[in-house]
Amino acid sequence: MTADDMSVPAAELVILGHFDQPPGYAVRRSQGSPSWLLMWTLGGAGLVEQAGVVARAEPGHLVVLGPEQAQYYRTAPGEDRWQFWWVHFQPRPVWLRRLAPYALGAHCHVVPGAGSERMEQALLRACGDARWSGRALPASPSRPARPVVAETSEARELVLNAVEEVLLLATLAERRPAPGDHRVRQVQALIAAEPGAPHSVASLARAVALSPSRLAHLFTLEVRLTPMQAVREARMRQAAQLLAATDLSVGRIATASGFASQFHFSRTFSREVGMSPREYRAGLRASDG
Repeated sequence: MTADDMSVPAAELVILGHFDQPPGYAVRRSQGSPSWLLMWTLGGAGLVEQAGVVARAEPGHLVVLGPEQAQYYRTAPGEDRWQFWWVHFQPRPVWLRRLAPYALGAHCHVVPGAGSERMEQALLRACGDARWSGRALPASPSRPARPVVAETSEARELVLNAVEEVLLLATLAERRPAPGDHRVRQVQALIAAEPGAPHSVASLARAVALSPSRLAHLFTLEVRLTPMQAVREARMRQAAQLLAATDLSVGRIATASGFASQFHFSRTFSREVGMSPREYRAGLRASDG
């Protein structure tokens, strides 16, 4: 089975590729896809429809489509090509919150102005990583001649890391905040370095010599999240990664990720993801089989 033989990839697969399609290229899925689909346009333009929403994908636009909604995308009328990267994947829990401000309809997100050389480097690296067998080193990055399926759990994790980098770079670039306050960036670095630490607005404010109220104002203005929402997002990201990549118990993962108890972690995770931590891990293990 090859990736380009599958017009509707199975939900558990992670597949990516680079297309440069002529006029007349079109894909229609009346039932949608069980996986999420990311498309980042490099040249020409595409026209994307999902659940009644129509969006034009121009160079630099990042389009992310959710599952189980009718999809129709094609080279835009009047264009001589549509050159784009694409990835079929299942999102990590915290990604949906980051995409929420760019929703145009039911699971249809468009982030404009997301062009970045670093984004292309992440996708190139993902193509090499997808071929990794878990032995030696991943392949050298290059644009694939054919779609690439991430076959192993390790390869899937590496590709998802690249997708997360692309989403982060695209949404940060699109925000174009006023000149960033170095103290906000410092707080973001503190949270990212140790999500499980006992952070509070007061402790983060002390670290950058601000009052809690001033930090909360600056941080929310620039990041579009409160400091503690950013902490929770970082903790959820770490917990999801530990569930995927380790055999640690749910209780130990809750502690390592900064949750007050296993019960609090399980309740928060279930609310955000729609399944318990054990169900999430079991689903990942089943896809490995």
